[in-house]
Amino acid sequence: MNFIEELTWRGMIHSMMPGTEEQLQKEMTTAYLGIDPTADSLHIGHLVGVMMLKHLQRAGHKPIALVGGATGMIGDPSMKSQERKLIDEPTLRHNQEAIKKQLSKFLDFESEEPNRAELVNNYDWMKDFTFLGFIRDIGKHITVNYMMAKDSVKKRLSGESRDGMSFTEFSYQLLQGYDFLHLFKEKNCKMQLGGSDQWGNMTTGTELIRRIEGREDAYALTCPLITKADGGKFGKTESGNVWLDPKRTSPYKFYQFWLNVSDADAEKYIKIFTTLSREEIEDLVKQQNEDPGQRPLQKRLAKELTIMVHSMNDYEMAVEASQIMFSNKAADILKKIDEDTLLAVTEGVERHEVSLERINSGEVKLVDFLTDDAPVFPSKGEMRKMTQQGATSINKVKVTDPYQLVGPEMLLNGKYILAQKGKKNYSLLIAR
Repeated sequence: MNFIEELTWRGMIHSMMPGTEEQLQKEMTTAYLGIDPTADSLHIGHLVGVMMLKHLQRAGHKPIALVGGATGMIGDPSMKSQERKLIDEPTLRHNQEAIKKQLSKFLDFESEEPNRAELVNNYDWMKDFTFLGFIRDIGKHITVNYMMAKDSVKKRLSGESRDGMSFTEFSYQLLQGYDFLHLFKEKNCKMQLGGSDQWGNMTTGTELIRRIEGREDAYALTCPLITKADGGKFGKTESGNVWLDPKRTSPYKFYQFWLNVSDADAEKYIKIFTTLSREEIEDLVKQQNEDPGQRPLQKRLAKELTIMVHSMNDYEMAVEASQIMFSNKAADILKKIDEDTLLAVTEGVERHEVSLERINSGEVKLVDFLTDDAPVFPSKGEMRKMTQQGATSINKVKVTDPYQLVGPEMLLNGKYILAQKGKKNYSLLIAR
């Protein structure tokens, strides 16, 4: 597999330095990508870079994931209008371990292969530097004129930010440049990968290597920043980022995000975020064009990513949960799904609080419960009438007797009851 050819047809190359492809064809090449450790989970905005590392390893080269412990304490000014908050070392270490666990689903860290992935943290080599040592040994090699010419610096100084730019942030490109120099010397790492907004910082690294080591064989390759067809920001929803950690974004919501992308985005994303072959993707695009209503691109995209990031079991549960309101097996599915998925599936459904004590007493009739305790029905007469017509359900099971007693066996996850009136009117009752 040719790494450059693979990334090119997938639409994952924005720019690269001359000689990059020749270097990759010449030998097994080590390349690194920086990851910001300000949270203990990656989000889908990180996935483009992670997929670059994955394709690199598939092509027989060696990936290094660099957790920016030192640079994360400062904050990259690229594409930002404000300085970010700093984080302490214990938080960094915790975040690093969590990120490695997630990366191990994409990269092989464990085998004995010569191109197995490595995780490094630039805090480990930056923490011993003194300020005087750094500006004497590294700073003297790069001029202020060179640093001022970078787009990330020019934008911040041109008035986009009222606060200007601190010296700390100004020095960021020197620190990132030193990372490349360090990995070049210590691990024979000859390439840096990143988003197109990183180009300025990345070329500072190749310039440091040229000036300090006298070497020209250091390269940079960037991918485009991912956008949505409608111009909206990729990976952002009303509730914020789409995270890889199931505690932050449930597998169901993760699956739903990919399932609901537009046709144009699905065709672009399936190339970037999966390892499906060109032929498989072309076949899916053909199916989509012939019958867009079936949405084969979105379904396959959502499947591949949910399995890769979570598991086959999570994917199957997400598919089942998606059909909960229509499936004839809905009653069984409701008993199996966890609380987060249940709440996600019933998002938008009206909610009412009810007394757990009243439910546990086993003395409340359903007709009273769905009128007095929770206003699911406007009157007891209406509840009795709809039940006789077979139009009342509890947890997707039809109710035949309006006078049956409510009991704890009705509770989903020990605290919820899904009541249904007619075909489409649902209420989620929350017992407290």
